[in-house]
Amino acid sequence: MRRTTAFGAAGTLITGSLIAGAIMAPVANADARQGSGSADARQRTSSEARGVALAAQRAAKAGIDWQACPDDWGLDKAIKCGWVTVPLDYAKPNGKKIKLAVDRIGNTGTKKERQGALLYNPGGPGASGLRFPARVVTKAKLWEKTAKAYDFVGFEPRGVGHSAPISCVDPQEFVKAPKQDPVPDSEADKRAQRKLAAEYADGCAERSGDMLPHMTTPNTARDLDVIRAALGEKKLNFLGVSYGTYLGAVYGTLFPSHVRRMVVDSVVNPSKKKIWYEANLDQDVAFEIRLKDWMKWVAKYDATFHLGNTAEKVSKNWDKLRAAAKKEPLGGVVGPAELIAYFQSAPYYDSAWVEIATNFSKYVAGDAKPLIEAASPDLSDTAGNIASENGNAVYTAVECADAKWPTSWKKWDRDNTRIHRDNPFMTWSNAWMNLPCATWKSKQHEPVEVKTGKGLPPVLIAQSTRDAATPYEGAVELHKRFKGSRLITEKDAGSHGITNLVNPCLNDRVEAYLLTGKLDSKDVTCTPHATPKP
Repeated sequence: MRRTTAFGAAGTLITGSLIAGAIMAPVANADARQGSGSADARQRTSSEARGVALAAQRAAKAGIDWQACPDDWGLDKAIKCGWVTVPLDYAKPNGKKIKLAVDRIGNTGTKKERQGALLYNPGGPGASGLRFPARVVTKAKLWEKTAKAYDFVGFEPRGVGHSAPISCVDPQEFVKAPKQDPVPDSEADKRAQRKLAAEYADGCAERSGDMLPHMTTPNTARDLDVIRAALGEKKLNFLGVSYGTYLGAVYGTLFPSHVRRMVVDSVVNPSKKKIWYEANLDQDVAFEIRLKDWMKWVAKYDATFHLGNTAEKVSKNWDKLRAAAKKEPLGGVVGPAELIAYFQSAPYYDSAWVEIATNFSKYVAGDAKPLIEAASPDLSDTAGNIASENGNAVYTAVECADAKWPTSWKKWDRDNTRIHRDNPFMTWSNAWMNLPCATWKSKQHEPVEVKTGKGLPPVLIAQSTRDAATPYEGAVELHKRFKGSRLITEKDAGSHGITNLVNPCLNDRVEAYLLTGKLDSKDVTCTPHATPKP
């Protein structure tokens, strides 16, 4: 899952047509199986199954009109862009439509080598996948052989970027700093944060109310199936990272017979009990663990960073930095909230370790400018701020719509107070970001019961044991639910999104699976990828 902080911190060239019956029967049966609860809910699920079948049939007939991408999308000229039309509400397929942005670069191998399209989702919810074809343009070594076999296809999910984008607040207001310290000192602080969260929920309803009831993972999975049909693909090849793993899990549940190959990397726990309130509480603990891993690494290189030769000493320097920013925001804009937003990249990605430690070190040595510049919003970057606000809006809308959230403030307060005691880095920041779901004005649904359906092929799961954003237990849970799946564990590592990191033990297996469908006869444990060095 993507983590930014809203309140406590800154915020194929050839497309074919498919036979209608080949689409409709499996889709209707698969989607309808999710019907549970009230008769109205079962009726709606059945209607959505028929709706997605009809939308896929239409998309298969229409195909995608690939054209040069708009200049302001910032994509290489070798990449082509297009649109896929989907219903806003799959229960009403003849009603309002929205257009989804897609892009593509053809396979680099021969026509005989081509195995179809590989679709990608990088996570969020709220992240754009349009950068995926750039891996071919840049000749990314890890993906060269896969690119020979597949067209690389990216897309922006509903609500994201150019795909009927949603918004909850003015983007420039969203990024302004400093924001209130997410760790409350008093009941008054909590009331202020609760007010901000409720106002954010109201803003989402006011600015994007028509979209909100339909901003669900199951609807995005249905969109994915329509894109598959528009591409002329009988079955889906999919790579999902972070939230993209949950999208993949829901797609695999709703459309099991439509999956050809699926790789999920850094897995959201798909248990209905975890989506989404409990999953976020689990995150708080995992972020604390991984932050300490980073601090141990910083201590190991004390000769470079001079922040302390033990993790405890590094932690004390962090506490001093945080206290100083609380007393008086650094440069007038970087308070504790902005520091958390910046430093959280260290638990997320090993690739951020050196930069953050370097800027931290310079601050302690008396040069505050690099840290302030790195942690401050750029009000002149209006396009970037629009994207940031949009991403946060989609994150909130999807998580709030996917599941029913606690409405009792006492429960939120009790749970987060308890977890914060031992895990202070992210807990309250995370709580305030998700609290709009407690006063959400739009319908909240029941999560899909992720499970193996008829026709689902073996799925490849990749996960590091110390992942902060998507704790390891999520991969274990999906592995249990998807029969025949294989789990590759990167032991004693914690970077988020590991299929794009150099680790031959993992890379070779992902490549072999995508190219041949081959999986090991049993689960595999890999040693960790190389740790960064200053």
